[in-house]
Amino acid sequence: MLHDAELAFALLTVVLAGWFRPWRMLKGPLLSPFLAGVVLLPWFWVLPQMLPSTLQAGGVAVQLSGASLLTLMLGWPLAVVALSCVAGVTWVAGQLSFEAWLSQWVWMGLMPAGAAVLVGAVLRRWLPSQVFVYIFGRGFLGTALCMFGAGVLYEWAHHLVGSVTAEEALVARWLMAWGDAVLTGMIVAIFVAFKPEWLATWSDRRYLQKSPAGAENAPAQAPDAPPAVVLPPDKPDRPPR
Repeated sequence: MLHDAELAFALLTVVLAGWFRPWRMLKGPLLSPFLAGVVLLPWFWVLPQMLPSTLQAGGVAVQLSGASLLTLMLGWPLAVVALSCVAGVTWVAGQLSFEAWLSQWVWMGLMPAGAAVLVGAVLRRWLPSQVFVYIFGRGFLGTALCMFGAGVLYEWAHHLVGSVTAEEALVARWLMAWGDAVLTGMIVAIFVAFKPEWLATWSDRRYLQKSPAGAENAPAQAPDAPPAVVLPPDKPDRPPR
């Protein structure tokens, strides 16, 4: 029953993202980060299968997601396409069962990506448009909250805490979420400084706009007041002859 719900959620997310036709954005500068994500992220997703079997030993598998980073770089629709490609490569290169692979795709990819969109909407609505808010709010803290929330929902839905207690599992999820948060925040900060065109969610007009110099100290003028009249300078007196 749960796997059917995960499959339905994954298919609905892919269809909704495809409705925006995000592949059109690949004609611009986002092609490079898209290809980099599709090539590099499968290694992080397959890595838990190469480590000791932590789940069978009663622990939580350690894994980096990269979903929030892809969402910030590519935007949500194109990030869903990239995460689907990453999941496909992981399915081919890995050794997970279909149910485990589906859970990985949903809870480590699609769910954090959707949560990153919600965090961005909240920050744009309630906080000022500043570079610090974008880097720290969406890169660091936002990623940590998204990954931790997805991990908590996964543990609650699957009850895969093994021999450890629920509190220990939540602590592990929180620590792993900050691994993604630190990586995403550092990369976003570097891209804001050197490659802003690789961030689809970044806008110079929004985050770097400043009022003209001296506009704050200029006296306010009533809306119905007539425009000020500028008089020409007085002519210098003619020297006596």
